[in-house]
Amino acid sequence: MEKAEWYIFSFLSCTYFLISCFLFSKFTREQREPYMDEIFHVPQVQKYCEGRFNEWDPMITTLPGLYLVSVGIVKPSVWLVGWSGKVVCSIGMLRFINLLFSSGNLYLIYLILCKLHQTDKTASTSQRILSALALSSFPVLYFFTFLYYTDAGSTFFTLFAYLMCLYGSHKISGLLGFCAIMFRQTNIIWVVFCAGVLIAQKLTEAWKTKLTKKREDKVSTSTGASITEIKKVTQFMVEYILSTSNVKSLISLTWPYVMLLGGFLVFIVFNGGIVVGDRSSHEACLNFPQLFYFFSFTLAFSISHSLSYQKIVNFIQSMKKNPIFFLSLTALSLFLVWKFTYVHKYLLADNRHYPFYVWKKIFQKHKLVPYILVPGYMFAAWSFADSLKSKSLFWNLMFCVCLVAATVPQKLLEFRYYILPYLIYRLNIQVPSMFRLVLELCLYTTVNALTFYLFLNRTFLWPDSKEVQRFMW
Repeated sequence: MEKAEWYIFSFLSCTYFLISCFLFSKFTREQREPYMDEIFHVPQVQKYCEGRFNEWDPMITTLPGLYLVSVGIVKPSVWLVGWSGKVVCSIGMLRFINLLFSSGNLYLIYLILCKLHQTDKTASTSQRILSALALSSFPVLYFFTFLYYTDAGSTFFTLFAYLMCLYGSHKISGLLGFCAIMFRQTNIIWVVFCAGVLIAQKLTEAWKTKLTKKREDKVSTSTGASITEIKKVTQFMVEYILSTSNVKSLISLTWPYVMLLGGFLVFIVFNGGIVVGDRSSHEACLNFPQLFYFFSFTLAFSISHSLSYQKIVNFIQSMKKNPIFFLSLTALSLFLVWKFTYVHKYLLADNRHYPFYVWKKIFQKHKLVPYILVPGYMFAAWSFADSLKSKSLFWNLMFCVCLVAATVPQKLLEFRYYILPYLIYRLNIQVPSMFRLVLELCLYTTVNALTFYLFLNRTFLWPDSKEVQRFMW
C-alpha cells in the first residue's frame, strides 16, 4: 500500500468508524434492553463473564465463539480502566465489540480486493477503496453491527481465513476457519471453499497443460458451454481425481482444511447434528428455491453494476443461441418451485422481519406468483454467472457447490444467510467503474438510512405484549 493510498484509506476508515459510533450511540439509547436474539446471547455471555462456563441456554443454536471472544476482550479492558459492576459485560459494551469487528471487516475487504485484483490494471486505488467502503456498509451486514449478533464476528473470521488462503498461509487460514466455525457452524462451508480455491488452481493448471499439449485454445466457462466441452471437462476431472499422485498432492496442499473438516464431521456425529440447540426450529431440508431467492437478492443489491441495457441484450442473445438449454433450465426451475418450496413457521408468524412482508406481499398474493417469477430468476442466475465469467471454470464449480450447500438446506428465508456468499461473489467479480461504485454506495446508504429509521422510529406493539417491537432484517 503506497503512502498516499494509506492516508486516504486511513481517513475513510476513521470516518467510517466515527459514523458507526454515532449510530451505535443512537441504537443503544433507543434500545437499551436485549432485542430479538439478544435475549439469548446477552444472558449467556454474562454468565461467561461471571465464570459460569458450565451453564448453557438450550435455545442457542451456535457454538460459543462470540461469547469467548467477548469475554477475552471485555474482561482485560475493564480491568485496565478499573471498571466494575454492571458496566462489565453490559449490553452496550457487548454490542461495541461488533463495531470493532465491522471496522476489521472494512480492512479485510480492502486487502482481499487488493490481492484478488492486483493484476487488474483497470482497477484503480480509488475504485478498490470505494468498493471496500461500499461492501463494509452492505445493509444486511451493517445493520447487525449494532446488535449483539454473531454476523459481524462470523464474517470477520471467515474473510480473514479467505485472505490468508489467498496469501498461501493455509495453517493460519485453517486456524481462523476454526474461529469462524465457533461463531457459526455453517462457516465450515467457506472453510471448504478455501480448500476448493486451491483445488481449482491445481485443476486449472493441469487443464491448461493438457490443452497446450493438444494445441487447443481453451474451454468455455459460460453457461452456454457445449455438451462436448462439458464431457471433456468431466472426463478430465475424473481422470485427475483417480490419480493417486494427484490426490496426495491435493491432500498435502489442503491438509489444514481437511483436518478441520474431519474434526467437524466428528462433532456432527457426537452432537447428533450441526445445530447445538433448538433443533426443532432449525431442521435441514432441500429448499432449492433458496437459490432463486439468493440470485434475486444478489441482483437487487448489485443492481448498479449487474443490470444494464447491454446485459439484457446479451441475455436475450444467449437465450436465442441456446434455446434448448434455457427451456430445460426453466422447466427444471418450475419443477423445483413446485416440489421443493418450504415455508418456515417463523416466516409466516414474525412480522418484525422484512422477509415476512416479502413473502406476504409477493409470494402469497396468488398461488401462481412463485411460478411467474421463474423468468426473473433465470435472468438473475444468468447475470450472476456472467459476472463471474472472468474466474476459471473450476473456481466457478467450487463456488457453486459451496453456494448450494450454504443456501439449499435452509428452510427459513433469512437474508442474513446470504451475507457471506454475496460478499465472496462481489469480491471476485471485476471491480466496477467509479460511477457504478458511487451508485452502489448511494444505494447501500439509502437502504441503511431507511432501515435505521424504521428500526428506531417506527415501533409497534403486539396485542398480547407490552414490549416495544421494531422492524429489522
